[in-house]
Amino acid sequence: MKRLLNDINSPEDLKKLDIKEMEQLCKELRRFLLRSVSKTGGHLASNLGVVELTVALEYCFCVPQDKIVWDVGHQAYIHKILTGRKDGFPSLRQMDGLSGFPKPNESPCDAFAAGHSSTSISAALGIAKARDLQGRKNNVIAVIGDGSMTGGLAYEALNNAGKENTNLIVILNDNEMSIDTNVGAISNHFHTLRTSNRYQNLKDHLRQFRDQVPALGRPAYAVLEKVRDGAKLLLLQGAVFEHMGFKYIGPVDGHDLPELIELFQNVKQMHGPLFIHVKTVKGKGYPYAEEKPWAYHGVSAFDLKTGQAVSKSSGKSWSSVFGDKIVEIARHNPKVVGITAAMCSGTGFEKFQKEFPKRFFDVAIAEQHGTTFAAGLASQKQIPVFAVYSSFLQRAYDQVIHDVCMENLHVVFAIDRAGIVGADGETHQGVFDVSFLRHIPNMTVLSPKNAWELEEMLEYAVNVCPGPVAIRYPRGTAITKFEQYQTPIETGKAEWIAKGEEIAILAEGHMLEAAYEAAEKLRAEGKSPALLNMRFITPLDAEALQEIAQQYTYIFTVEDNVRKGGFGSAVLEHYSDCGIQANVRNLAFPNVFIEQGTQAQLFEKYGLDGQGIYQSIKQTIGE
Repeated sequence: MKRLLNDINSPEDLKKLDIKEMEQLCKELRRFLLRSVSKTGGHLASNLGVVELTVALEYCFCVPQDKIVWDVGHQAYIHKILTGRKDGFPSLRQMDGLSGFPKPNESPCDAFAAGHSSTSISAALGIAKARDLQGRKNNVIAVIGDGSMTGGLAYEALNNAGKENTNLIVILNDNEMSIDTNVGAISNHFHTLRTSNRYQNLKDHLRQFRDQVPALGRPAYAVLEKVRDGAKLLLLQGAVFEHMGFKYIGPVDGHDLPELIELFQNVKQMHGPLFIHVKTVKGKGYPYAEEKPWAYHGVSAFDLKTGQAVSKSSGKSWSSVFGDKIVEIARHNPKVVGITAAMCSGTGFEKFQKEFPKRFFDVAIAEQHGTTFAAGLASQKQIPVFAVYSSFLQRAYDQVIHDVCMENLHVVFAIDRAGIVGADGETHQGVFDVSFLRHIPNMTVLSPKNAWELEEMLEYAVNVCPGPVAIRYPRGTAITKFEQYQTPIETGKAEWIAKGEEIAILAEGHMLEAAYEAAEKLRAEGKSPALLNMRFITPLDAEALQEIAQQYTYIFTVEDNVRKGGFGSAVLEHYSDCGIQANVRNLAFPNVFIEQGTQAQLFEKYGLDGQGIYQSIKQTIGE
């Protein structure tokens, strides 16, 4: 049998196929996706679940004239394949390769860039209103997952879209999953919609009627569809979307290609905002992913036959170190509660959830709510620990300032994936949190050099520090070096690793490892650099900084953050405020959005590995 995918290089090629050929193409797309992602890693289960949905969309609409806005972008791989990028999949999420998310500068078929959730309806509405103002007639479609529908931004957009009453299609890809299992009232509402026997029976009867009496043709069936939609609304409480100004259609089988195509051809003729509820299976077509979709949401390279990762780290991850330690702390302190935003497993909170189910809260994809919820708990003398990825905490910036820090509440932010994350690229690099946290009044910011220090900082944050405190730590295997250096944690105090002459290196957090490597290279040349572990980003160790300025000619700061507003900037501000003249050079990431690549590749590219730090020091001292 001829392989159809070989000849599909654009949506126009897709339109040449008949239904049977497109169904064959769907099988080929799943095989291609599995073979490709098993080698490169990437987001697998979500993309397996939207094969038929994406084929139907690309077949019925005219991309790029029609705009499809993919929420998050985790589910856009099939779209990329069908829009001429399948040959780039060997480089997926690799440096200078194909992005794992929609990127307009990668293809005009990508209407909007997205790596975080709940943004698609807002962006699509903006695109639709721009279309109206410019007198164009193209379609605008937002595809959003049910997990993303827990984000408040989605409802703000729905409310606005209903008021604007413009032509806009919102497709809910309902697979009962975000990254971890969906939680909350919104998830329960969709479950009710999905499982109504009365609706399913009505749908089956109408489908049988369509198949048994084909002579009636599309006009008659269109009437039946209207009856179906009206009856469905009465049966399913879909009126919540109708009350927001949308016409609700669904639930629709997201793997029934003929039904999807017929539906999309029909809705193109309709006017006003439409909400289409499509039911899919996350991980469809790969048994391991269907059984455990959360485990195959984002994967590293794996063996297709066994479903097992090709290589596993021998050490504990930073997330695991956090997860084990917070359970230990909670056993001794009953005030401690855990909070996650749909990232229980990703942040290492599974053990806490199992041991303290009544003290654990998954707020779903709602970081803003999670932060203010934590503030409410803290106002009543609980000690909330909110574990959240650095790039996701950006979404709750106002709540951190207004609801936590202004009230000086004891909330602990365990900031996972701080600094360079790697293959997820610009949208996920956690290189801004030092800059947006350290200047907030009452906020204490710490950064551990290794696993031991993360554990000690958690003890300090929960049981000693009385106000808001953030601990930032990176993705990957936790460093176990430097365990001979175990200076007790004391507010605002750095840790001297080595004293020396002329050159002083001040390293933030896990960057101590690269700084130490650079220092060793200098020592091999007969120099004697001082090395400090600047475990407190705020407050800084004023006494140590005074000593360094008096005794060392060259001062270098090293951090896993952007340069502007970062740890190095804080050191310069301190010297300026104290009227101290010091020769300081900040080694950090430039103020650009850092592209995808491995962590090692990006540290090397931007001169923040051991060799790069060494070379910067040599250049600065004139050697």
